[in-house]
Amino acid sequence: MTTIPHEPVQDTERRSLRLLVPEMWASLAIVAMWLAVLFAAIYGPDLVSANGVADIGERTTVPSAVLVAPFAFLGTWVVAKYGFGHERKE
Repeated sequence: MTTIPHEPVQDTERRSLRLLVPEMWASLAIVAMWLAVLFAAIYGPDLVSANGVADIGERTTVPSAVLVAPFAFLGTWVVAKYGFGHERKE
């Protein structure tokens, strides 16, 4: 019985081509959006609404991240749909 030795499989993709993978960029974009929400929650100002005179009436305080998070959610949805939702050509 004869055996045929395998030749080493050559990696034809260069490293620079692997950097163009759309899934990586989509992931980085999603991470950047949610980091923006995190920093808005930590360092962002609160939105303060006063009903009546400043010291006497009711005051409502809402963190600014509450207003930023829906935009990050919608952005995540769009980036995930177009960044991860395609068939790969091989």
